[in-house]
Amino acid sequence: MLHRDEYGQGPELVLLHGWGMHGGLLRIFAEQLGEYFHVSVVDLPGHGNSDWDAPVSLNDWARQVLDCTPQSACWIGWSLGGLVALAAAQRAPQRLQGLMLMASTPKFVTAPDWSCAIEKTIFEQFASNLEADAMKTLARFLSLQVRSSEQSSELLRQLRHELKQRPPAEAAALRTGLEFLQETDLRKQLGEADVPLFGVFGERDTLVPASVAALFEKDHSVVVEGAGHTPFLSHPDVCVEVARRWFGSDDGVANVS
Repeated sequence: MLHRDEYGQGPELVLLHGWGMHGGLLRIFAEQLGEYFHVSVVDLPGHGNSDWDAPVSLNDWARQVLDCTPQSACWIGWSLGGLVALAAAQRAPQRLQGLMLMASTPKFVTAPDWSCAIEKTIFEQFASNLEADAMKTLARFLSLQVRSSEQSSELLRQLRHELKQRPPAEAAALRTGLEFLQETDLRKQLGEADVPLFGVFGERDTLVPASVAALFEKDHSVVVEGAGHTPFLSHPDVCVEVARRWFGSDDGVANVS
């Protein structure tokens, strides 16, 4: 069973973190969301306080998250967490009342027909560096997440502090998660999803270009001006407001449209 933290009361909301991170980095955001939702923040397999039992596929990770979360909920997936959430939506669409990709994308690397991503060589370099020095590689990844965003130095200090509050991710979990980022292509699943889809993107994000927002229906995506890869840290009010707009109503009942 994966580790799960819970915050607040109201409609059910599941929150998933990104590669090499843990749910503790989402604590402040979860507390803010907790004013309007009952928020379940999950540590992905082998990350933070969750055990690693060698789940090797993205579908395995999605199954484990589904096993420890409410039977009916809206979901927010940040970065790698967005891929896991998309896989969960494909596996059990009846469980997800709505899905917000936050600084996430169905395909993280470029292809001849997919320019709104980053070059495959960057992830290949991460994979090579990961084997040599995992902690140094994670430190570089943290820096990339805040590069070009407003208040980047303060955001980086906050990420570094929060990351140290739980055990580091297992080496095998890091390798597997990086493989997901390198190899996964869920564009088809995104287009065919039987779940209401939304997106929040950082204008200055160097990992997930804001152009991914064009994949979503009108009024179902927001590009946050001045934000990088962590809009929930740099612009939490915007992120909470769109979650309320898309996932909640004044009477506390989920209202996705």
